[in-house]
Amino acid sequence: MTTRRVVGPFNRVEGDLELTLEIADGRVQSAYVNSPMYRGFEQILKGKHPLDALVYVPRICGICSVAQSVAAAQALAQAMGLQAPENGRLASNLTLAAENLADHLSHFYLFFMPDFARAAYRDRSWFADAQARFKAVTGSATADVLPARAKFMHMMGYLAGKWPHTLSLQPGGSARPLEEAEKLRLVILLAEFRAFLERTLFGDRLEAVAALDSEAALLRWMEPRATQADFPRFLAMARDLELHRLGRATDRFMSYGAYHDGAAPLFPPGVWDGDLQALDVSSIREDVSHSWMTGEAALAPAEGYTLPQPGKPGAYSWCKAPRLDGRVVETGALARQMVAGHPLIRDLVARHGGNVTARVVARLLEFARVLPVMENWVRQIHPGAAFCFPATALDNARGMGLVEAARGSLGHWLEVCEGKIHNYQIVAPTTWNFSPRDAAGAPGPLELALIGVAAEEHTEGAPVAVQHVVRSFDPCMVCTVH
Repeated sequence: MTTRRVVGPFNRVEGDLELTLEIADGRVQSAYVNSPMYRGFEQILKGKHPLDALVYVPRICGICSVAQSVAAAQALAQAMGLQAPENGRLASNLTLAAENLADHLSHFYLFFMPDFARAAYRDRSWFADAQARFKAVTGSATADVLPARAKFMHMMGYLAGKWPHTLSLQPGGSARPLEEAEKLRLVILLAEFRAFLERTLFGDRLEAVAALDSEAALLRWMEPRATQADFPRFLAMARDLELHRLGRATDRFMSYGAYHDGAAPLFPPGVWDGDLQALDVSSIREDVSHSWMTGEAALAPAEGYTLPQPGKPGAYSWCKAPRLDGRVVETGALARQMVAGHPLIRDLVARHGGNVTARVVARLLEFARVLPVMENWVRQIHPGAAFCFPATALDNARGMGLVEAARGSLGHWLEVCEGKIHNYQIVAPTTWNFSPRDAAGAPGPLELALIGVAAEEHTEGAPVAVQHVVRSFDPCMVCTVH
């Protein structure tokens, strides 16, 4: 017999999330993901001065506001034909990378790991250690990570003036020039954050973690550190629970590319669908067949619109359903590293597909890959040289800003008519990952990943396996519907 169960709201998730699960024989047979909070930023922006977007879009989210600012600045820069000076590009990269790494840290320690301290795992050999280390609020990890994160986020003061909702990121670069003394402080902050990561999270040098090239190498590396650092702790628990068999979606991954470093981005754009393919942004469409939105045909974001239609028959979410060439894709750190070709991530996915363990590994791998590059970016900054070129007036123009936020691919599409914003469309990472079904009935990535997951009827709230799958995507629901 199939039963239906509604789960939500979720704690330790940014924003509101509701799942409807159809369960048979103790496992999810189908899932329907609802983003139940409509916000309306795209309507707010219509009719505003183009530069007002830099004030409004960071307010979409208090966790990933910099990513929204960078996407808006890039869309405006394209519309204006502006290119930032080298200092401005480096400062923008550093600001976005600092926010992304801080998000990864918050997700791992404060959102994801507390589930291992739940009573459902009381019979596991590692349960006492997990409770002592990761239990929400009282676990020892909280006291370690919050001061380290707060100190790391001091970078935002030097780079962006404040966080969240900075106004320093502009179409022409960064309006917050750095002096030599501030550059030195950034070097110190990065060194201190590296020391925390190497001592507490990894128990090894970042370069050694970045060099891991296979699942076998990862497990060999884990064994002597499983009680000494937190990433190896996670790997040991995940191996015991077989989380590598949980939460597989499409195994089709997309990245817009991240951190442009002059000639090329650190992580390139592309699509992985059994092999590496070029990304054709023009093939993106947003389907609204199961969304509480008006419209019939799936439209490209640049041509799309966002008009709510509450109570629409057949709809069950405020989230649209983005598709790439009509196909479901997953985005996020796992997608970035698959497209970038990191051998460890490619091996994990080749063996088990995209899964809970692989998503967390990819997210933490980015500490090891990005922080050393941040150290180099700081060294390349030249105080006294230009950081920002002035914005130019817009009359009739279009622009597109594509960035990689912590949670994946974020796109802003801007149209200006007679000096005012005529249309502004945003497709966020969680819009991709938590999308509802499309007109063909194809489920979104999370809906696919939940099929087959254990969902015992007697549990209160969301079953723990369901929680692991949901959190492995690191959802930001307030960005989803914006």
